[in-house]
Amino acid sequence: MLAYLFVVSAVAVRLLPHPWHLTPVGAALLFFGAKRPVREWIAPLALFASADVYLTTVHYRMHMSADYLVTWAWYAAAMGIGYLLVRKSDPVRVVGASLASAISFFLVSNFTVWMFGDMYAKTFAGLVQCYIMAIPFFRGTFASDLIYTPVLFSVPYALSLMDRRTAEARLRG
Repeated sequence: MLAYLFVVSAVAVRLLPHPWHLTPVGAALLFFGAKRPVREWIAPLALFASADVYLTTVHYRMHMSADYLVTWAWYAAAMGIGYLLVRKSDPVRVVGASLASAISFFLVSNFTVWMFGDMYAKTFAGLVQCYIMAIPFFRGTFASDLIYTPVLFSVPYALSLMDRRTAEARLRG
């Protein structure tokens, strides 16, 4: 149930002000993909999509567009990256998944902004400009994933260590 707690927490953080664009979204999706069966992936997809709809239509008073479908597909892809950690989630693999998550989101989301939006020319130069303008946001996503992912993946280990220590203390005392 820890995976669900992390997803709900990540959605809550998205709905609250989050300085420097630091959110545990990528980390929560990676953890969920690694710890929960594929048949349960609909729950985080629905929660994050609902948050996107709320933020776009209510908070920012904008219209939904087709590019959100790409974002929602990326949510599933991030869980897919996490799924690669099912059998072995050592620190190197967790950091690698975190990097893959952050970089793939940057590439996919900004390509979508360029493709579906009207902010940038539909040329190679316009695509490059789109990616350059997104770098400040990427810093936050990159930092978030590299900070939160190892923390979330460490929580089960820390909890089991605490349980073991508690059980040992009971046996001694």
